[in-house]
Amino acid sequence: MNTGLIHLTFLAIALVGTIGGLLAQWYGLALAPNIIWSAATVPVVVALTITMVRDFLAGRLGVDAIALVAMIAAIAMGEPLAGTVVAMMYTGGNLLEDYARGKAERDLRSLRDRTPRFAHKLTDGEVTDIAAEEIITGDELLVRAGELLPVDGHLLNEHAKLDESAVTGEPLPETRLKGDQLRSGTVNAGEAFNYRASAPASKSTYAGIVRMVEDAQTAKAPFIRMADRFALLLLPATLLVAGLAWWLSGDRIRALAVLVVATPCPLILAAPVAFIGGVSRAARAGILMKGSSALEALALVRTAIFDKTGTLTEGGARLTVYKTAPNVDAGETLRLLASLEQASHHVLAETLVALARSKGMPLSTPSAIREFRGSGLEGFVDGRYIRAGSRALVLADEEAPPWARSAAAAQEASSGLAIYVSVDGSIVAFLLMADAIRQGAPAALARLHAAGISRIIMVTGDDTTAANAVAASLGIDEVYADRSPADKLEAVSAEQRRQPTMMVGDGINDAPALAAADIGIAMGARGATASSEAADVVILVDRIDRVPDAVMIARRTRDIALQSIVVGLVLSGIAMVFAAFGYITPVAGALLQEGIDIAVIVNALRALSGPARPDHAEASTAPVAATS
Repeated sequence: MNTGLIHLTFLAIALVGTIGGLLAQWYGLALAPNIIWSAATVPVVVALTITMVRDFLAGRLGVDAIALVAMIAAIAMGEPLAGTVVAMMYTGGNLLEDYARGKAERDLRSLRDRTPRFAHKLTDGEVTDIAAEEIITGDELLVRAGELLPVDGHLLNEHAKLDESAVTGEPLPETRLKGDQLRSGTVNAGEAFNYRASAPASKSTYAGIVRMVEDAQTAKAPFIRMADRFALLLLPATLLVAGLAWWLSGDRIRALAVLVVATPCPLILAAPVAFIGGVSRAARAGILMKGSSALEALALVRTAIFDKTGTLTEGGARLTVYKTAPNVDAGETLRLLASLEQASHHVLAETLVALARSKGMPLSTPSAIREFRGSGLEGFVDGRYIRAGSRALVLADEEAPPWARSAAAAQEASSGLAIYVSVDGSIVAFLLMADAIRQGAPAALARLHAAGISRIIMVTGDDTTAANAVAASLGIDEVYADRSPADKLEAVSAEQRRQPTMMVGDGINDAPALAAADIGIAMGARGATASSEAADVVILVDRIDRVPDAVMIARRTRDIALQSIVVGLVLSGIAMVFAAFGYITPVAGALLQEGIDIAVIVNALRALSGPARPDHAEASTAPVAATS
């Protein structure tokens, strides 16, 4: 039977018994009220006894024992009304906790419930419906409008529009182009399209998310386990206070009032609700935390170590400086250069060609191409002689004009590659291609410092010049360059000896360091499976600002849990003192404790939401605008 239904049934019994006894008392039936109240309490006592015996045999003992002792004592002391009120409040508290947990887990559960279950497979032009589990790598699949993608794959059509909000938290549909990686669990927000499976359902993005969600719902944080152990101390403490109240006053009703006002304990209600709420809040932002333990560990970190390439930078060369000579058409120069670069297989050439095409420039076919390995190339485009490459290739022994010298000064503080361009023997443009810093990185690191991260370190396999250039732009505290995966692991271990440390990375070579850190955060939007599996937290959207978001959510969640526990216990403690001195009756005590529990759970539910912040998308990765 459903747990919530059981709790509702027992609440109904206790409520009906309480009202029935009061009515019997109103009509002057002498023994009937006590019999009715006792009868309404006994089923809850029996059920709780069975539950506690089962938990005890499993090695668990909680403060529910206080509720059991309070109900039995109320009946034994001739105060059955107090017993039935405790039963009613105890079962009502369980229902309230069920509701709070359900609300906190709703976002996580919705991810699991949306698991794709079928697919349309294309074979020789015919469409066959198959179960998602039957898909194998290489299958061509059809996705109709509004349908979920069952597995990961690559787009075969020219373009497709996808709603990725369930996976990444991004609210607006994204347009994907032919060959782009598509992820399972996203929704076709446009016309039907075909794509080719790159992984079976069990190894696709969404299956991994579901596994992480299951971990998030079952794993207990050390904070919660500590709370459970501390709760055990409350039972003897409560019995001691109740015994002293009885002994010193000679009034057993005071002892009963102490037991009642201590039932149940907010300690065991607040922490789980808050932590599940925090995990759920993070999931809505595209941040997947692998359980409450990961959230708590993240709340405690004081040092952040970042990989460089693909994490703090964009992970690919792009145009960062473009300067043209006076009175030269920047657009036409870029078109001529891109036309020439079509003849080169260099990765930078591909970037320039793609840039020109994205601007709708009509490229011409180059001729008489001559490539100088490591220096550049030359050839004719539309009858004009174009040369592009290093300073030595394009200028030879000539001095660069003033406008080119000022543009080239940017190279001194950069590890980028400088490209000079000449047309018909005259230098017309200077370009700098580099792995640019993510637009949102400076603000993200500043927010991390504001959130309490005292040290930010960058560790990278790149050379010292490139690493220092990036670090200087971001205000990073320390840089480790020319580091292998083993060196990264050692850097993490060294920082861990100082204070709790998190590692942020996106590549396969980051996996060992991510696994070794107190908390590993993987930038998983680009499909680095090894790093995502090794990490404790996975950022599902390609946004560096989600890292400080994750830290802030974790710290706020832990603060809310601690606040709920401390405030709840202080209020319960004060109520116990008043009960011990006879100022609170058993029935009033049960009602008061229920009010405390409601306040504690409502406060813990604040972890589901967070302080509003501007949700600006990272700036476009388009190149720097041309100047002339």
